Amino acid sequence: MAEVETNSSTSLRTNKSETALREEAVLEFWKENKIFEKSLEKEAPKGKYVFYDGPPFATGLPHYGHILGSVVKDVIGRYQTMLGFCVPRRWGWDCHGLPIENIVEKDLNISGKKAIEELGIEKFVEYARSKVLTYVAEWEKTVNRIGRWVDFDNSYKTMDNTFIESVWWALGELNKKELLYKGVRVLAYCPRCETPIANSEIAMDNSYKDIADISVYVKSKLKPGQKFGKGKETKDSAYMLTWTTTPWTLPGNTAIAVGKDIDYTALRVKGVPELLIIASKRVESVFKDKEI
Repeated sequence: MAEVETNSSTSLRTNKSETALREEAVLEFWKENKIFEKSLEKEAPKGKYVFYDGPPFATGLPHYGHILGSVVKDVIGRYQTMLGFCVPRRWGWDCHGLPIENIVEKDLNISGKKAIEELGIEKFVEYARSKVLTYVAEWEKTVNRIGRWVDFDNSYKTMDNTFIESVWWALGELNKKELLYKGVRVLAYCPRCETPIANSEIAMDNSYKDIADISVYVKSKLKPGQKFGKGKETKDSAYMLTWTTTPWTLPGNTAIAVGKDIDYTALRVKGVPELLIIASKRVESVFKDKEI
């Protein structure tokens, strides 16, 4: 553990542990003697095992998730090297997507697709290119400090024309081999950005928050003669009460699921002629303002 001392000016001085000093000495030895580079130059009887890093965004500092992923990737590269492969490990930077666009919008004090178009797409893109690699130095420092071997000097960027054209080429080859198909998939959609978004983008930067959601209560008529309770049967006016936050799915509903271990209550509400059946634990919260 590191020991921390304070002085009268309230500044902190960290005395590094022997373990930390030993790690830094090993890292310095690797750097001075170009051990990673030599691992790529040595004889590789099994050929190449090319490892392209799934690129992170450089618009923010690396966090625990990035560090964990880096450790796993480093283990794979070292293991394949020990098996006799030459393992080039080229770093990459993801330069596209909402993270950088959100930063640019904040810096330029604009919001939404319409505002971006009014500013000018080219101007917006150029500003994004200037900001997208803000934290490159911090990333290199962190990745090197955890002992990962990777080639930063020849890193690829998704905004480079060479990368973009290689993606187009790959898609073209897949299309020639009839490996692409059209389909339908439900995706999250951002109305402000006017674009589909990935699950990872939804969870990014603790962007979840509690809100008061719009919901509906629905009464569904039950067939007469169904048994419930002790010796009771449903009549023409019996309804099951359900609740949903996705009312647009109701037209496709064909059944209502009930739980055999859930207690239900049949009741009448003043002013409502039908007999309503609802889970007993929900009676108080649902009908708190009603006379039963």
